[in-house]
Amino acid sequence: MNLFRNLLFWIVLALVGALLAQLLLADPGYVLVRYRGMDYTTTVAAGLLILVGVLFALWLVWKLVTLPLRAWRGHRDRQSRARLGGGLEALHHGHYARAQKLLEQAAVDDEAAAGVARSAAAQAALARGDAAAARAQVEALGEAHAASRAITAAEIALADGRPTDALVALDAPAAQPLPPRGLALRAEALAVSGQGAQAYGMLGPMRQQQALPESRLSELETRWAEAALREAGDANVLAERWESLPKPLKSEPRVVIAYADRAADLRWEDASARSIEQALDARWDERLAARYGTLPIARLEQRRGNAERWLQAHPASPALLLTLARVARAQGQWPAAHDYLHRALAQGAGSEAWEEFGHGFAHAGDDASARIAYANALRAARGEAVEELPGRDLRQKIYDEAVIEERDEHGMPRLRE
Repeated sequence: MNLFRNLLFWIVLALVGALLAQLLLADPGYVLVRYRGMDYTTTVAAGLLILVGVLFALWLVWKLVTLPLRAWRGHRDRQSRARLGGGLEALHHGHYARAQKLLEQAAVDDEAAAGVARSAAAQAALARGDAAAARAQVEALGEAHAASRAITAAEIALADGRPTDALVALDAPAAQPLPPRGLALRAEALAVSGQGAQAYGMLGPMRQQQALPESRLSELETRWAEAALREAGDANVLAERWESLPKPLKSEPRVVIAYADRAADLRWEDASARSIEQALDARWDERLAARYGTLPIARLEQRRGNAERWLQAHPASPALLLTLARVARAQGQWPAAHDYLHRALAQGAGSEAWEEFGHGFAHAGDDASARIAYANALRAARGEAVEELPGRDLRQKIYDEAVIEERDEHGMPRLRE
C-alpha cells in the first residue's frame, strides 16, 4: 500500500511539473529586481530556481548549525531510554537499589517517561522496605501524570493497610477517569474497608475495561456478593441486595450462607431457611446441608421434615445426617439424634459429629461418654485415631454403614464423592 501511494505521488508531481514547464515555455515571463540602484532581470523560471536554491541553502545551513544540538539531544534520549530499560530490568531481577537509582535518573531526563519511571521507582523502594522513598516518588509526579500518581499512592496505601487513603488518592478529580488498574485498586480498597456492596457495583466497569481476567472477576463477584449481604444494615437492604444478584449466585453456597446468616441475625427466619432450602433443591451441597442444621432459628418441625425428605435422595450425606441429629436434639429427642450421629460418623463425619455427641451425652447426664466424645472431637480434628463408643453391637454398626444406592434421573447408580 505504501509503495502504491509513493508511486502515485511521484506521478502526480511529474504531471504538475510538466504542466508548469509547458506554461513557462509558452511565456517565460520577466522578473525585475532593483536594489541599491542596480537592476537584476531574469525569467520567471530562473527566478523560481534561484529562490528554491536559496531556500535549500538556508535549510542546509540551519541543519549544520543545529547538528551538535540534535546529536546531543539524541544521545540524551538514548541514555534516558537505556536507563529506563535497565531500571525496569533491574526491578524485575530484584536489584531494587540499582533499579531505583536508574529509574529516578530516567524520570529526570525524560518528562514523558516520568510517570512510568517514578511509579516503578516507588515499587523498588517499597520492595526495599523504604516507604518514605516510595512516597517521595509519588509526590514528585506532577499533574501530567495524575493517574499514575493516584495508582501508585493507592498501592502504597493498601500495602500499609490504609484503604481509606487509597480511596482518597483514587477519587482525586485530576485522576479521573480511572484506568483499568485504578478501577481494580478502588474496588479492592472498598472491599477491604467494609464496603462490599460498592465493590460489587464496580464489577460492571471492571468487566467493560477488562481490568482483571474473567476467572478472577468471577471469584471476586462471589466474594463481594457475600460481603455485601453480610454488611446489610436492615432487612429491606438485605432483600434488595439479594434480589439484585444474578440467578447463578443465588445457588452459590458461600453467598447463600451469607444471606441465610444475615437474615437469621435480623430475625427473618423464613427467608433464612428458605434460601438454603431453595439452593439445596436446585443443587446439592454438603456445606449448605451442614449450615441448615446450625441456623440460629426455630422452625424445627419444618427443618426436620425437609432434611428427612432430602435424606431419601442423599442417604450417605454426613452433613445431612449431622443436621438431622442437631435438629432432633434441639427437639429433645436424644435417642433419634444418637442414631443419626452414629450414621453420620459411619458415612465420614468428623470432629463436628463427635462434638455434637459430647453435647448430647452431657445434656443426658452421661459424663463418661461425653468425655470420650469430646476427646474424640479433638483427635478427629488432628487426624488421629478415635476411641470407639461402648454399647454399639455389630448389627447396629452394619445398619449405620448401610445406605440406599443413589441413582440419577436416568436410573444409573451415582458414584459417591
